[in-house]
Amino acid sequence: MKQLHTWHWMSSAISLVGLLLFTITGITLNHAAEIEAKPVIEERTAQLPADLLAGLASKDGEAERAPLPAPVAAWVADTFAVKVRGEAEWSADEAYLALPRPGGDGWVAIDRATGEVTAESTDRGWISYLNDLHKGRNSGTAWKWFIDIFAGACLVFAFTGLFLLQLHAAKRPSTWPIVGVGLLIPVLIALIFIH
Repeated sequence: MKQLHTWHWMSSAISLVGLLLFTITGITLNHAAEIEAKPVIEERTAQLPADLLAGLASKDGEAERAPLPAPVAAWVADTFAVKVRGEAEWSADEAYLALPRPGGDGWVAIDRATGEVTAESTDRGWISYLNDLHKGRNSGTAWKWFIDIFAGACLVFAFTGLFLLQLHAAKRPSTWPIVGVGLLIPVLIALIFIH
């Protein structure tokens, strides 16, 4: 019993902030259509230096998807203050790099003939950012691991809570009827109202 209590409070401490985040964003996701968001779109242009443009011309005949050459990627990152990662889509006319992120989107297009670079960034606000974290959308490997570890801690919290309920149920006769109601409500809603 002492070990169950230790696991229960430790898993709840680890899960606390994540539970609050996922609970609040669960509500905002459930009401996403009612929460008005006005995306802020910013478009900028620049001219790729001639020496870097030569590096793009040498990509003719290569794969349709490949990373930007390192010097070009560094220039784009510095010029537009974006994180350049992943593969660009290459065509005869341009290199196009999608820059998805939580709460927004972005892209960079480089004209391979003229060196004109256009970058667009869309910010959908902090609620969208938190909602995307809830879904793990465009949030990277570290966040994906966080979600998995958090889910594991929640499972430990729930199962140790269930065992503690079972240990204390003899002194609390309403325990299992309340647990049964907690199970019955979502089952009835799913069976009756979801088609």
